[in-house]
Amino acid sequence: MSEQHPYPWPTASSTGVGSWPGEDPDEAVRTVLGELPDLPHLPELPGRGVGADMIGRTAGLLVEFPVEVQPTGWRVADTPGRDLYRAHGFLSRDLDVLTEHAHAYEGALKIQAAGPWTMAASTELRNGQRVIADPGAYRDLCASHLEGVRAHLADVRTRVPGARLLVQIDEPSLPAVLLGALPTASGYGRLRAVDRIRVEETLRTLFTTITDAGAVPVVHCCAENAPLDLLRRSGARALSLDAGLLDRRHDDMVGTAVEAGVGLLLGVVPAVDPTPSEQARMSDPAANVDVVRELWNRLGFDPDLLSRTVVTTPACGLAGASPHHARAALRAARDGARVLRDEPRRS
Repeated sequence: MSEQHPYPWPTASSTGVGSWPGEDPDEAVRTVLGELPDLPHLPELPGRGVGADMIGRTAGLLVEFPVEVQPTGWRVADTPGRDLYRAHGFLSRDLDVLTEHAHAYEGALKIQAAGPWTMAASTELRNGQRVIADPGAYRDLCASHLEGVRAHLADVRTRVPGARLLVQIDEPSLPAVLLGALPTASGYGRLRAVDRIRVEETLRTLFTTITDAGAVPVVHCCAENAPLDLLRRSGARALSLDAGLLDRRHDDMVGTAVEAGVGLLLGVVPAVDPTPSEQARMSDPAANVDVVRELWNRLGFDPDLLSRTVVTTPACGLAGASPHHARAALRAARDGARVLRDEPRRS
């Protein structure tokens, strides 16, 4: 990104991570567009059931890699079945609603998909073992995922032609993949860690594909041990993280990313209904973003750059929140973004 246009979003932007409570895509899209005018996202509604969950939704994007639901989760299948048809139907409905309400929209727009390593960690082979345990299988899945994301991106572009698209790749399982922390099918052992070079190469290919398609690759990982350096080297142009999990151990990695022009989407408000004490804090926009201002102060960057670099978000997806809190969380994130612009230093 050039110095003239360093980030694809306006100053003092806010957005959501992805998921949303309820089952009505029309209401969800209208709410998101109303509450997040600078950087809306396509909401995901896992409350609708099988096929609307994060893994099922992305499984519906896979090309020639059919899966189905078994009691233990999503599993590789011989042919597409009703589970994938449900996933396709949910996504098609969501995109139709997006087209209806946002066809004329011009500006930054974020869409989401589970990442290839989270898909490989969450999908089973026919023998019940995870795809991640079989190098040949996860190579096939990653290739299928790449083509599916490419096609999805092209589809969204035709529906909202004036949008500058950000593609958020959700990788909650990536730390476990790298650390060898995923359990085997029996539950008595742990799967071998995947080589970091292979992980990085796969993500770089995906992010390059997204970039070449004219979109901006973003990675979301809300784990405390998110591999920030690896994600930056892989070509992510923004990192979506829970600000509450960032401490001094992360300063060098975050600072290096910012110096490289990588933007930050930082979670600053609870993703589930807050306790009374959290509710009181949430009503204070400045208190919500104190953790971000403290981080910026430690890093020593120009305060005037803060609201250009950082987008405020809820800490994670809002599927587990009440509708009232979900709307309040987006408003709080939006108010927090304005504080970062108007009061980048703590008083």
